[in-house]
Amino acid sequence: MSQTSRTTEPSPARIRGIERRTIDMIPADERHGTPLNQFTLWFGANLQITAIVDGALAVIFGADALWAIIGLFIGQVLGGIVMALHSAQGPRLGLPQMISSRAQFGVYGAAIPLVLVVMLYLGFASTGTVLSGQAINSFLGLGANAPWVGIGIFAGLTALVAIVGYNLIHVLGRISSVIGIIGLGYLAIRLFMTHDFSEPIRTSAFDLPTFLLAVSLSAGWQMTYGPYVADYSRYLPQDTKESHTFWATWLGSVLGATIAMTLGVFIAVAGGPAFLKNQVGYLGQLAGPAWVALIIYLVIVVGKLTINTLNAYGGFMSIATTFSAFTGRERLSPRARIVWVILFNLVAAGIALLASADFLANFRNFILALLLVFTPWSAINLTDYYLVSKERVDIPALYDPHGRYHAWNWGTIGVSSASRSRSRSCRRRSTPARWSTSSAAPISRGFSGSSSRS
Repeated sequence: MSQTSRTTEPSPARIRGIERRTIDMIPADERHGTPLNQFTLWFGANLQITAIVDGALAVIFGADALWAIIGLFIGQVLGGIVMALHSAQGPRLGLPQMISSRAQFGVYGAAIPLVLVVMLYLGFASTGTVLSGQAINSFLGLGANAPWVGIGIFAGLTALVAIVGYNLIHVLGRISSVIGIIGLGYLAIRLFMTHDFSEPIRTSAFDLPTFLLAVSLSAGWQMTYGPYVADYSRYLPQDTKESHTFWATWLGSVLGATIAMTLGVFIAVAGGPAFLKNQVGYLGQLAGPAWVALIIYLVIVVGKLTINTLNAYGGFMSIATTFSAFTGRERLSPRARIVWVILFNLVAAGIALLASADFLANFRNFILALLLVFTPWSAINLTDYYLVSKERVDIPALYDPHGRYHAWNWGTIGVSSASRSRSRSCRRRSTPARWSTSSAAPISRGFSGSSSRS
């Protein structure tokens, strides 16, 4: 099966300025980078405030500190395997992650998971913009006044990086890796200097339901990277060993998230209601002197900028993939790229500005419902790629609704839909009352603006 690109236009080995490629295959002379770039990107993307909140949720929902840490780590390991297997597809195919779904769902049929993916990106981006806007306003001394200032600045920064594209995103990943480990390291030192955690660790009791919740929180965190992880490995040379891409991605994402979520566990034990009420403000207070708090606010913004750029970039790529199936176009112009990225960020900023705490709690539940899509999607994509097709994909056929992958693959669409229905049914039956929407509502309102990776 052919893996040749349909793009014959000569181009330099490395692209300067705004990225020109979108959903087309990356030619050999434009491939560059090493697996180390995957480590720094995913390490930096996970060293951020919402990973801290995700770790804190394990304690908030009842797990004791020690078992929360263990459960979160197990979930990282398992979910990270799925995520890294998707990443390893990038160098081999040279394509964005979701366009490869056409091989399983059909050229038109892939639009079904793509629309849900765009909604997921939009949800993460909008709620993440709320937290980042709070940090920017705190840095500027505006507090809760004029939220549009912080939200507007952050949305503009996100759009700028996403428009420039792949290379700048990886540069930002390296920067956030360094800044994140210094910033979170400092907060951890401050936390352990001011609190004694020996008793909570010593008295931790094992409880299976809350332990499994901790596992699912972190596994879900990792698995929802699946729809866009290959977008950031597709420029690697095609002869890059899959094992190198896999381990670099897995180590970066698992290590970064484990550090942030473990810190979240201890912050939840120490901070309790104070952290629930205002996550950004609590970290600023934990930092100590006002000038250090200002630096921590910048650390929060840089960490959130990295992951929010991934949301905006992935959202743009998914929109382009969806429309291209019906228009027959394999590439988008730089102008179209700019327009779509700006529109995406405007919508995300608009949702952030209009959002109330109750809205965000309900929106988060909607996002969590969408996550049910990605377990069957990952299973279908990975099984077909690694076990059925044996890593062979007919690249030209991905753009041809009359080709071997057809316009609609109703068999796969039916299996995916049935799997989602089964997952929803099992989730309703297995969710304890204390984790229900109504019982968690006070906690959800406390986490104003936080979502699974917001």
